[in-house]
Amino acid sequence: MLVGEFTEVESGKHSERVQLRAAQAACKKHKAKLVIAKLDRLSRNVAFIANLLEAGTDFVAADNPHANKAMVQMMAVFAEMERDAISKRTKEALAAAKARGVKLGNPRLAEAIKATNAARREAADAFAANVRPIIHEIQKSGVSSLRGVAKALSARGIKTVRGGEWSAVQVGDILKRSM
Repeated sequence: MLVGEFTEVESGKHSERVQLRAAQAACKKHKAKLVIAKLDRLSRNVAFIANLLEAGTDFVAADNPHANKAMVQMMAVFAEMERDAISKRTKEALAAAKARGVKLGNPRLAEAIKATNAARREAADAFAANVRPIIHEIQKSGVSSLRGVAKALSARGIKTVRGGEWSAVQVGDILKRSM
């Protein structure tokens, strides 16, 4: 009798598996056996499988329903070896592609980040252009330290770009920004 169905899209590489924990709890509550499609989809980690077995979780893999405890552990060893081999092949393939000059990553995402950074830079330049004359005015009145200028800006009620009080570092950044 089926007591529940649990679907998880988490990688078998990870140990924190919410749906698996829920399935284990349901199995324990109903004294049922956990049925999984394939052992390597459950986990590709020997220690994880060993801990499941040690915890008394009774499970069967549909791809090998007659596997006993020793066989499950051996299959877990090979699944972990395959996980490591997949990782190595992937890293090598990415390095080879990069060496050939292939741009890795999502080009649309890279363009979006570039556009966002450009917009932020433009807004920061505009803010600096508005505040810089006030800073120069304060400096002409005899305030020479950046800390003093920051206090004067705050005293005048002029807020930073994020609406906060000024610091010496922020004043220095405004003065360093290209005009």
